[in-house]
Amino acid sequence: MQMVSGAVLERWSGLSDEQIVLQVLDGQTALFEVLMRRHNERIYRAARAILRDDREAEDVMQQAYVNAYAHLRQFDGRASFATWLTRIAVHESLARVRRRKRFDVLDSDAASTQESQMTGTFTPDPERQAISRELAGLIEAAVDRLPDGMREVFVLRQVQGLDTAETAASLAISEDAVKARFSRAKAALRRDLFDRAGLAAPSAFSFHQSRCDRIVAAVFARIG
Repeated sequence: MQMVSGAVLERWSGLSDEQIVLQVLDGQTALFEVLMRRHNERIYRAARAILRDDREAEDVMQQAYVNAYAHLRQFDGRASFATWLTRIAVHESLARVRRRKRFDVLDSDAASTQESQMTGTFTPDPERQAISRELAGLIEAAVDRLPDGMREVFVLRQVQGLDTAETAASLAISEDAVKARFSRAKAALRRDLFDRAGLAAPSAFSFHQSRCDRIVAAVFARIG
């Protein structure tokens, strides 16, 4: 399978995800690139929120796309394609961290303890001090310190801009859980950072063109 040209991408950009899925299933497999480029940033942010590691998040992205391509006929349209794809990435991310026993299921008592410990307990290393000169870097560091379960809700809601229902669907939790975790995440971040960072969160975890190209090329190499 070959990557398609910019002109071809532009020509198909006006179609919905669901329409492009039908075209891919009909044999125009190269158009899967349109879906990847359209959702790369969202999938990266979802995986990165769980894994807290850039390179591993990219690995998960590749695997999620391979899994989605292999099971594309199972997409039934009950949720949006973006939500379906995000759930694949979330599932793969959680499987990885749970295998390594470094993901704690969020509960109210643990969350309250972790939130209270966020401020004043983090000692940045020199690399982090350099990154923290940029506001987006400061926000990323603060978000990474949020408890498991709360962190990915915040990233999908505040950074990626999903609504409550779509966040719940993407993470397979209730809307009430999303609302509670999002509220607690904002309170924790406000204590830790938001008084200084303001509303700059949407600039964090950007997925730049070079990384986008690398992921697309790697996925196409794998699905051949």
